[in-house]
Amino acid sequence: MSDDRTQIDEVQDQGDGSGTELPARDLPDVAVIASLMESFEDATFTAAKYASSETIYHMIAVPVADWVAFATEAKDAGFDTFIDLTAIDHFSEAPRFEVVLNLLSTTDAQRIIVSTRVPYDDPSMPTLTGVFAGANFYEREAYDLLGVDFSGHPDLTRILMPDDWQGHPLRKDYDVGVVPVEFKAGSVDV
Repeated sequence: MSDDRTQIDEVQDQGDGSGTELPARDLPDVAVIASLMESFEDATFTAAKYASSETIYHMIAVPVADWVAFATEAKDAGFDTFIDLTAIDHFSEAPRFEVVLNLLSTTDAQRIIVSTRVPYDDPSMPTLTGVFAGANFYEREAYDLLGVDFSGHPDLTRILMPDDWQGHPLRKDYDVGVVPVEFKAGSVDV
């Protein structure tokens, strides 16, 4: 086990007394992050450190139903700096789309990366614009390029592609080459 995680070995409440034990759950050693995760039983935690960096990335996966509540509690716990929100198309996996939120606590000098997954047939989830106003354009970008629908967003319209564009060009099943490339005058086609 990594030095960045703590394993909970004891189950505090045995429930109905049947003797069925719950599996151990990994929680971070960082108190503010461990405290944040205690409210979300379905959240999972992993830590990663890249060889070229001393930064430890605390990655937390939450169900889409907990997305806004987790972001709200994270902000209240001190992760009040919205860094980034992006989406990833995991073409051969289900659920297919992953939405990733990057938050920073300037008071604790900690960073969390929160993610959730939505399926191809219904790539929708609630907006975070009520929690972090800065999520506005990032959610519009994820909608425009990957087709993730953020319900409750104040202006979920295209931000990069023309309004009449068909499809979402960063989806891995998007047909490439359907739009001819027009080079500047004097350039040579290769």
